[in-house]
Amino acid sequence: MESLENKSINHSKLGEIEGIPMPSEMVENWNLIRGFQARPDDLLLCTYPKAGTTWIQEIVDMVQHRGDAQKCARAPIYERSPYIELFLPKPIPSGFELALAMPSPRTLKSHLPVHLLPTSFWEQNCKIIYVARNAKDCAVSFFHFHRMNKLLPDPGTWEDFLENFIAGKVCYGSWFDHVRGWWEAKDRHSILYLFYEDLKENPTQEIQKVAQFLSIDLTASVLDQIVQHTGFDSMKENPMANYSNIPSSVLDQTVSPFMRKGTVGDWKEYFTMSQSQQLDEICTQKLSNSGLEFRTEL
Repeated sequence: MESLENKSINHSKLGEIEGIPMPSEMVENWNLIRGFQARPDDLLLCTYPKAGTTWIQEIVDMVQHRGDAQKCARAPIYERSPYIELFLPKPIPSGFELALAMPSPRTLKSHLPVHLLPTSFWEQNCKIIYVARNAKDCAVSFFHFHRMNKLLPDPGTWEDFLENFIAGKVCYGSWFDHVRGWWEAKDRHSILYLFYEDLKENPTQEIQKVAQFLSIDLTASVLDQIVQHTGFDSMKENPMANYSNIPSSVLDQTVSPFMRKGTVGDWKEYFTMSQSQQLDEICTQKLSNSGLEFRTEL
């Protein structure tokens, strides 16, 4: 990592994979990613970007280690559950390489839309946990992430970014297609589909769902420990979860912290009335007949 400290990284351009905008490093390595070999005991954590990915990673690690925070401090989050399609400028090891070198059972992370997931995950019948977050908060969080992440294109103004977000012209494509594609896949595969808003409102209940899905029994006191450990304020202070050990040449946390607010409803600080109505109408239209509903406030 150190050799990147003084290296200036410019906001990169996006390429495309089957019409989905993706960072150029991923596009260049797409054949490798597509051929990723899942193992039957892999657990995949998947989200649209900025939908609570790091949160579910930490929750799952704590569940797997029965609430032992010491064990969860063994390495940064991106080493504990590697981001399989991530390829970075050298010399940073790619998430892909970290995943290959990891002993089983592995917990892995991806933001891929359902149709781009390497087919080995379906063939091996891997368990998958998907977390979905309402489009408005997701858009705001993604906007700030673009501002601080040198590996993503400059987002421009909030208005510009929101327009691109709605049109699916951002990294990983359309939020609507992503949440709906995974929602429909859950009826055919071993997928636990969770909502960010439910996790905020009742973490105990949702973490218990995770434990049950993983066939892990937790006592009430361990469950409570996990809830405390994975609360936003605790995560924000946790160097193994808050990405503070990534050089500022890659993630500039002076521009915007990686763990920014972690709330439901922050979108109200950014959306105009007409932007809000526009997104509501598109949501209704794009998610119609899916049974998928989102809450934008608690």
